[in-house]
Amino acid sequence: MRHIRPVLATSFAALLVACAPDAPGAGTPAPDPAAGVSDQAATAPELDVEVVADRLTLPWDVGLLPDGTALVGERGGRLVAIPQDGPPREVALDLPGFFTGSEAGLMGLAVEDEGSLLACYATESAGRPRDVRVARVALVEDLTSAAVEEVLVEGMPITSGRHSGCRLLLVDGTLYVGTGDAADESTPQALDSLGGKVLAVNLAGEPLPDAPFVEGADPRVFTYGHRNVQGLAARPGTEQVWSAEHGPDVDDEVNLVVPGGNYGWDPGPGYDERVPMTDLDTFPDAVEAVWSTGRPTRALAGAVFLQGSAWGGWEGALAVAELKGSGITVLMLEGDAVVGETRIAELDGDHGRLRSLTLADDGALWVTTSNGEDDQLLRVTPRP
Repeated sequence: MRHIRPVLATSFAALLVACAPDAPGAGTPAPDPAAGVSDQAATAPELDVEVVADRLTLPWDVGLLPDGTALVGERGGRLVAIPQDGPPREVALDLPGFFTGSEAGLMGLAVEDEGSLLACYATESAGRPRDVRVARVALVEDLTSAAVEEVLVEGMPITSGRHSGCRLLLVDGTLYVGTGDAADESTPQALDSLGGKVLAVNLAGEPLPDAPFVEGADPRVFTYGHRNVQGLAARPGTEQVWSAEHGPDVDDEVNLVVPGGNYGWDPGPGYDERVPMTDLDTFPDAVEAVWSTGRPTRALAGAVFLQGSAWGGWEGALAVAELKGSGITVLMLEGDAVVGETRIAELDGDHGRLRSLTLADDGALWVTTSNGEDDQLLRVTPRP
């Protein structure tokens, strides 16, 4: 049963406008409401929230097929197809060596075409260490089954399962992969490790021809010095990619992804999480966050730019899901700077922890909850 409730609610070479706090814990100061934040919030569209599916278990991401079918991946390894005009059904998914534990399992998804899905998942097998990998998954036409066709990226580190990543973003033939540092102090600053990075590859899993790192580095590394990338979003009308990232007990971050950038996370020795998320003392040239939560953190997750005139004053804003914050923050932008923020009122604590955000071609925002049991797939639409 679907329930609807009303809600009131440049390119990569461009220079980053730094809006991060001067000290850890300060957060990025929100502009004075008198300067226009309240006006932007007042132009929020009226929204409907539809429960498309329930009885899910830790859904991690959603891929939308060209015919409108939603593919929902659960962290435990289940793939569920939800057609526009029929009941949900499980897709028999074959992921060789699949492993789930702690924060690891079936994670990011990206639809390549009607018969192909890119999936990020954890694996283990005898004689080799556990890893996180990205594979092309072939979908049977009637969506009864799906199986790995080709592994594109492998060797992303995993230890206990903590900080496993792994978020995917497919833009014009380039696949971006946001990874976690595997709670290993050696990975974020190591250019030969795929942990604590944003990777960029083509659809064969090969490095880009203009990769920012070559000598002594894994050429798939696009940016480094990350703790745990949980969201990637392409900004319409530009070549920009933005990320959302978990901090330790302070400063979840939203970042503009700059090729070759160091984002300043270095918890060694001893994986000391008291260090700043962006350590400018150690790395003076580190890329500062565009926006951060300060203390307490909200456990930022999926992110997407809102598109379509139906979103009113929110068109072009960056929406960021929050696990611990149990809501969605909407960041208003001017250029590359955050000039205001608001929240989607009806989703603010009403559905618990929120994980992924996916924007459909029609402007609808698909949202997954992450409460551990009886999770939901939501569809949020502006009213005409």
